[in-house]
Amino acid sequence: MTITVVDMRISNLASVLQSLRQVNAPPYQFATKDNLERATAIVLPGVGAFGDGMSSLSHLGLVEPLRKAAKAGIPILGICLGMQLLADSSEEFGLHEGLGLIPGQVKRLDSRGTEFRVPNIGWCDVVSRRPSVLLPAVGDRCFYHIHSYYMAPADSSVITGTIEFAGAPHAVAVEKDNMLGVQFHPEKSQDDGLQVLANFLAAIPLLRKS
Repeated sequence: MTITVVDMRISNLASVLQSLRQVNAPPYQFATKDNLERATAIVLPGVGAFGDGMSSLSHLGLVEPLRKAAKAGIPILGICLGMQLLADSSEEFGLHEGLGLIPGQVKRLDSRGTEFRVPNIGWCDVVSRRPSVLLPAVGDRCFYHIHSYYMAPADSSVITGTIEFAGAPHAVAVEKDNMLGVQFHPEKSQDDGLQVLANFLAAIPLLRKS
């Protein structure tokens, strides 16, 4: 088994790769437009603006191969910006088309005049909404976040984890068939974050059958 990692050139890739090694992940390769359809599983990390992320994927020729891989049932884990790119579109600095793998839109966090600040930076309690692949046990765990935007899925049933921000729940973990995403940074979230990555790796055989 080989993990295929997408390098958008705007990712904190070293931290992600180090965390994968810590959970005894199988060998990894970097994504190309020719190897994605043969991937065992795909990890899509990223930081920065949505438009820059899609532009990078387009420049690397990875947009359609990622869509084909998702359709073929290959497990995909999006991290931070990588999760947002799974959506249909984003309103960040204009309207941008996403990969369209999980229906929904990426919207700006609204502090609503409260003490909450945008960007949301720091440790947040994540409420598990239902047993899921990445968060199998219902309960709260703390993960590290850095974001000004969040995914608002069209179907709320895909939401598996939320944080409370400005008095309202916001999705920070989603799962739809073989597509999974987390807004927080598991590679920066110590033991709980490493467990999320380990859970993804352990579930790959099952996800590939779904």
